[in-house]
Amino acid sequence: MSDISLSSIASSTSAAIGKQVSDLKTAASATTASFASALTKVQSAVGVKPKTGFTAGPTYEASTLAGQTKAAFNNTIAATKSVLHINP
Repeated sequence: MSDISLSSIASSTSAAIGKQVSDLKTAASATTASFASALTKVQSAVGVKPKTGFTAGPTYEASTLAGQTKAAFNNTIAATKSVLHINP
């Protein structure tokens, strides 16, 4: 009779551990997918990775943070030169 009880306990323990391992694998997979999605969004926002098929040129630069910053900087320089009457 003790063999049946010991076998039952071992089986229950094994099933519980198996479920926890399965749950951990599911959580790890979901975390990986979530991180990959967030990383892709950040790369697109910063300009490391293109949002569209464009990888260069004005259309690409206008859609990235780096391109927008460059445009703002160039506009500021142009306005300063205009105010100070500096010709290129």
